[in-house]
Amino acid sequence: MSAAFYRLWGMPIVLGILTTIGLISALLGDGVWDAVSAVTLGIPVLLGVWHGLRRQGT
Repeated sequence: MSAAFYRLWGMPIVLGILTTIGLISALLGDGVWDAVSAVTLGIPVLLGVWHGLRRQGT
């Protein structure tokens, strides 16, 4: 695949994979799975907030 494809779709694919891992790990169990879920679901949220705040400043 071309570099343009990865430049356009790379981050949405990564965020989708992180979200899927987070949701599945939340369903699997307690303990370490809760931590995995919190981290993998928190990363897309933090990136969205960061991106939103960065865009407001310009």
